[in-house]
Amino acid sequence: MEKSHKKIGITEVVLRDGHQSLLATRFRYEDMEAVLQQMDEIGYWSVESWGGAVFDSCIRYLGEDPWDRIQKIKKLMPKTQQQMLLRGQNLLGYKHYGDDVVDRFVEKAKTNGVDVFRIFDAMNDTRNLEQAIRSTLKHGGHAQGTISYTTSPVHNTERWIDLSNKIQDMGADSLAIKDMAGLLKPYTAFELVSKLKETIEIPIHLHCHATTGLSTPTIIKAIEAGVDNVDSSISTMSMTYGHTATETVVGMLENTNYDSELDLEKFIPIAKHFKKVREKYSSFEGSLKGVDARIISSQVPGGMLTNLENQLKDQNAIDKFDEVIEEIPLVRKDLGYIPLVTPTSQIVGTQAVINVLSDSRYSTITKETASVLKGEYGATPSEVCLDLRSMAIGEEEPITCRPADLIPNNEFESIKKQFNTVVKEELLQIQDTDENILTYALFPEVGTAFFKNRGNSDYFEKEPLDFIKTQSEVYKVSIDGKDYNVEYSKNSDPIILNHADSNKTMESIEDKGLSRKDGLHINAPLGGNIFKVEFSVGDKVSEDDAVIILEAMKMETAIKPPKPGIISNINVSQGDKVNPGDPLFEIV
Repeated sequence: MEKSHKKIGITEVVLRDGHQSLLATRFRYEDMEAVLQQMDEIGYWSVESWGGAVFDSCIRYLGEDPWDRIQKIKKLMPKTQQQMLLRGQNLLGYKHYGDDVVDRFVEKAKTNGVDVFRIFDAMNDTRNLEQAIRSTLKHGGHAQGTISYTTSPVHNTERWIDLSNKIQDMGADSLAIKDMAGLLKPYTAFELVSKLKETIEIPIHLHCHATTGLSTPTIIKAIEAGVDNVDSSISTMSMTYGHTATETVVGMLENTNYDSELDLEKFIPIAKHFKKVREKYSSFEGSLKGVDARIISSQVPGGMLTNLENQLKDQNAIDKFDEVIEEIPLVRKDLGYIPLVTPTSQIVGTQAVINVLSDSRYSTITKETASVLKGEYGATPSEVCLDLRSMAIGEEEPITCRPADLIPNNEFESIKKQFNTVVKEELLQIQDTDENILTYALFPEVGTAFFKNRGNSDYFEKEPLDFIKTQSEVYKVSIDGKDYNVEYSKNSDPIILNHADSNKTMESIEDKGLSRKDGLHINAPLGGNIFKVEFSVGDKVSEDDAVIILEAMKMETAIKPPKPGIISNINVSQGDKVNPGDPLFEIV
């Protein structure tokens, strides 16, 4: 007896994860606008166009309002469901928000154009999914609960089945298996999907990355096992760190019992368009040209890899890439085998970079790493390294409840007051719309800078052609025994930025009437921006005092002295940009 036909739905991810994975989330709206109407005629189940790192990238690098972007996309694609990736209680930021903020964000995302909310938690802690799913259903969206797939000694099929049942019980409309690092093997996928189909009733969607070379056969076996929908990316924006090509999926299902019923011919102009866009952003593309089997053990997601390469370039440490890849699984183990998906991928990746670039592992622990160890992100899959936790939080009691339960009620109103204070102090010409307040809530510093500079193209990252022309490098040069940081560009004369041993002393110990001794210089472990300076010259500090908060690789890193002392020099101030090795402060 011939098997009945089952149409496989296709979710196109080029507008979000496709370029997040390949090009560090650099697409501008203008790069996609010309083909949106053509994409609307394809017949996709959905198009992933928002969420993930798109929001951050829009305000940090591109000078675009992400709310305007989703509105414009929806207007040109009225026939197609727009989908976003939502980090559960984290929303699109790097911390947990109160339930009222989650509800307000989902409401505004829905009214601005989002139809499908793929909701995940980096820990797979179901307590962190409940509010986002509840809010999505309340505001008329499609709630897609998600498994953040990973492998470790504590992850197995039974665990995934239990998680999926809990997601269904929350009322989710569908379930997504999110294989962000390309770890799901074909026959494992067949077993998992088969058992899920016996256990749950809601449709199952599959998201695989191509990094390890496993995505295409895994998609085939999952479809044979009964999966209902698969993610893919247009061919000219596919593979390596990204996803199996959409045309490949459509082509291999054509004239089978799983036919997607999509027309291959309609993809040709879309693929042609994005081929040119990919060339435009080639400077952001990672070095991977085929597959990277190392990822089977390191578990680094595709989007994280390209960002990691670009971040190491910014740190003048691209030669340390392989060492960082080897360090990542070690950090992950110490943090309780957490899945590597935003924000945990960024947390683990940044900590691994610091460990490799520092004199010793964990000599500097980021604020976010400490938060994982404390339980601020939820329950880890297994116990964390207790010695490391003690180093990070001392005698503080770890959190065991749902982290959001510790957030005061009416957080949105509190954030609104903070927002209006900043608007007044910074003389910003913006209204206190829910969208603007939510932008500030997610990224206070970056959001404020975006509001201040909206419309000022000189502040934000230049378009790639101009970027390539003006790209420069910073070198440390010794002249007459003194070190200088020198910026060199092919299109301009060398510029001395500052003395590398720093001529930029903001305060000195002599100003405080103190005697100078041979001080201990504390240098920047990473390049980044000075977020806060917590102490002044003359202050006594201990090895537990965070003297400076450095924002590097989107994470906050507390810079502490290695021993007690008195601050004799402070070489930086809030808002300054620093390079790796630049002096920050001095103690005697």
